[in-house]
Amino acid sequence: MLDIDEMSSKEIHELLHQVGYGHLGCIHEGKPYVMPMNYYLEDSDIYLFTTEGMKTHDIEANPEICLQVEEIRDPLHWRSVIVNGRASRLTVQEDIDRAMHLIKERNPTLSPAINRTWIDAQGRSEVIAIYRIDASEMSGRTTDGVSSR
Repeated sequence: MLDIDEMSSKEIHELLHQVGYGHLGCIHEGKPYVMPMNYYLEDSDIYLFTTEGMKTHDIEANPEICLQVEEIRDPLHWRSVIVNGRASRLTVQEDIDRAMHLIKERNPTLSPAINRTWIDAQGRSEVIAIYRIDASEMSGRTTDGVSSR
């Protein structure tokens, strides 16, 4: 049996700083929905960058989210973090500018959120949305391949 250990707060933040992508869980039409998502971490603030669409609709309808981040070297060596919290859309221009600076430092192309420019039938182009996660709970598990058997 593989020994699985709790990660410390410091280890959780180190993994979040290191990885930069995970799986975002939210509710879509009353059902759980999970999608891959880049995130950006500054100190203890986690930012999500996306464009208007299903994610923004779902988050606005129910801002309670879950972000899962993992690093898997092999089946015996892995780390995984779960962040539960509430996503709030940035609306103050100063906050948006600060977050965009951080986001563009790590992802200058803003891909995959903006992977093409489009204009719909009403003439609207892509509208960006940035959310900050107010984490209510963070937990992490890790293993170093040691068995207690």
